[in-house]
Amino acid sequence: MSDLAIEYGDHGRVCEVVDRLTYCAEHVSVSFDGWEEPHVKGPGLYFAVIGDSDYGAYADPMGENRWPRDTCPSVLDEDALATAAESVSVGEDGGVVVAVDGEVERQMVRFRDLGTRDEEADLVDDVSYEPWMGSRHMSAIETSVRPEVVATVTLSEETGRVSVFRDGEANSMRREEIGGRWRGE
Repeated sequence: MSDLAIEYGDHGRVCEVVDRLTYCAEHVSVSFDGWEEPHVKGPGLYFAVIGDSDYGAYADPMGENRWPRDTCPSVLDEDALATAAESVSVGEDGGVVVAVDGEVERQMVRFRDLGTRDEEADLVDDVSYEPWMGSRHMSAIETSVRPEVVATVTLSEETGRVSVFRDGEANSMRREEIGGRWRGE
């Protein structure tokens, strides 16, 4: 690494961006009341915090799925972020690309499977999948091992679980664990 390079994973402002996305996903999870219904499809989210603007090398546009940048261009606007995430979580599909400065890309994407290219095969060697992981979470943990990705954050539409993935490691909380002692009953 160059002397001028920034280590985004430990950078205070970038950690704040990841935290805000995590808290936002937790808010959306806790706000939804239908998790106990049979065959429920609740809100789902997938954020990727990326330290490189050239993510097109490993992501493809997801059709007409868009983040509402006109009302929420940055994750640093908490009220706008919550409103936009609530809307996107039930009406759009794909990953939301967030720059390390908190700016959100309009176009939602599908991150490519790491196992499809020989030169990327070594990136997935240390990734361990858990039984609770669905396709969104498996994509997020794989995407998190890319050198240009700081972290990915997901909200499961099946269970309300919120997970943060960094370097192929998962930190996940079931819906009933969200908020810990601060969660209202």
